[in-house]
Amino acid sequence: MIREEFRVLLVDASNGRGKIVLLDGRNEVAGGSGLAALLYNKYGQPELDWDDPSQPLIFAIGPLTGYFPLMSKTVFAFKSGYHNEYTESHAGGRLALSLRFSDLDGLVIRGCADRQSCLSISAHSLELQDVEFMAGMDSESTGRLIRRMHKKGSGHRSILRIGPAGEAGLAMACVNVDTFRHFGRMGGGAALGAKNIKAIIIHGDSDFTIPAGKAYPRLYKDVYARVTATDMMRKYHNLGTPANLEKLNAISSLPWENLRKTSDSAIAGITGKVFADEALLKNGACSGCPVGCIHVGFIREKMARDNRYHFHQVSYDYEPIFALGTMLGVVKPFDILRILDEMEKSCLDAMSGGVALAWAAEATEKGFISRKETLVDLRFGDGKGFREAARYLGRGGNEFYRLLGQGTLKAAAVYGGEEFGCVLGQEMAGYATGELFFAAQTLGFRHSHLDTGAYGYDQKVSEKDVGKAVDFLINDEPARVFLTSMVACLFARSVYKEDLLAECLESVGFSTLAGQVGETAEHIRRLRWQVRAKTGFKPENFSIPKRFYNIRTWKGQVDADYLDSLKNEYGRRIVELM
Repeated sequence: MIREEFRVLLVDASNGRGKIVLLDGRNEVAGGSGLAALLYNKYGQPELDWDDPSQPLIFAIGPLTGYFPLMSKTVFAFKSGYHNEYTESHAGGRLALSLRFSDLDGLVIRGCADRQSCLSISAHSLELQDVEFMAGMDSESTGRLIRRMHKKGSGHRSILRIGPAGEAGLAMACVNVDTFRHFGRMGGGAALGAKNIKAIIIHGDSDFTIPAGKAYPRLYKDVYARVTATDMMRKYHNLGTPANLEKLNAISSLPWENLRKTSDSAIAGITGKVFADEALLKNGACSGCPVGCIHVGFIREKMARDNRYHFHQVSYDYEPIFALGTMLGVVKPFDILRILDEMEKSCLDAMSGGVALAWAAEATEKGFISRKETLVDLRFGDGKGFREAARYLGRGGNEFYRLLGQGTLKAAAVYGGEEFGCVLGQEMAGYATGELFFAAQTLGFRHSHLDTGAYGYDQKVSEKDVGKAVDFLINDEPARVFLTSMVACLFARSVYKEDLLAECLESVGFSTLAGQVGETAEHIRRLRWQVRAKTGFKPENFSIPKRFYNIRTWKGQVDADYLDSLKNEYGRRIVELM
């Protein structure tokens, strides 16, 4: 029997107590992104700072989670330490299925624990454990100890944890989800750290009912065939997203050395094929996904304590290779993986961390900072130096790194060099495709390349029509928002069109929602922007550094007037929505 109400667990981290509440709104907000906005409207404190104990941390899944392939993501919503506004981060792993197997649509955490704590949630119990002995512990060691403490249910269990970056309150701190996935951007790790939550375990130790009759299993087989028979398997499973490196480099859209150039022949050393041939250990998948896009590489280290070699597994994809490879001028796969391993241990977002270190390297070259601040020599191409710097950055090693960990432009405001900080709302994603992407990421809801299809638009459209380009952004957003309310992996957006989503919802019993997908998508889109506006969002608060005006793409030199017009018009249209 499908339950129309949302079943949400409210947890008070100050005393470890919780209660279940049932909330209406399924047909208005669906779940995921929509449910998160609904919950922040109800429990959030928009006028208070991001780290106030009363601010909620919200985890939400969708109505199709567990029922169909690639409905495998979870939305994590919170007020971000990066800009003190409402935001979202999305992650895969086992978490979504674990919440479904715990009979939860959402989890809301308020209050603050007295000491470092681990929150353990099962279908029938809730426990807040004192883990003060884990304070300062890296992600790898924390995960190992948590698994020893909670040995049962490893198949369904999901483990979230933070590292030193989250404990230090760095705005680049991420949350590790089941080792190989992350709530990566906008400082989710700091949000957990502010509540003294070192780890969360969702045991997923219950079950849920599959719809009766022939319609659901028939549709499931059809959807499964679509996602495995299309090019998704080839594109995302084989080489995976690192295949994009060569393609973007070929069209002068790949950031190199802090975006001083957009193409380089050195790409030959770090293509997706090179990574697969030299460093790929295995593929993995999120629960409920048959594609298997997780690429797990390895590094081998000789340990001083026993003089023996140890292997580390490190998951990689396009974004960390851009941020810790081309952006830093590092062109050896194992050098990149070693830098990434340091960021994984401290739970620092690899994209933000890499872009920040690229700024630091150029700032060093130009004399804005020196070894006094960086503690190591930083030079483009020096993998060893960047690895040491990553360790300092992830742990807030000195005043400079603590400031840099709050955001590149915050450090640049003190030391100089704002004009070459590669920040579009947050440290840029790896697509130097042109004006529409730069404007869209600057003002996008999550400051994410997946907020819109702008990077694809830039690669296909050469004309400079502001109205047409912004219409594309506005018209593209509702369908993406509805997918993140399901919560689907956006890799599946070519399969899960509106008609199929309606059919899927109908098959599991959400008939009303199935009949109003378009209207609900638009409502969720507006609701999210309205919630963010309450926390202070204004388009004029976000600027585009000069570096983005000084590059060339396949279309030629970036057009400054066109870029400014796009940003202004997109901002105006967002305000209209709000």
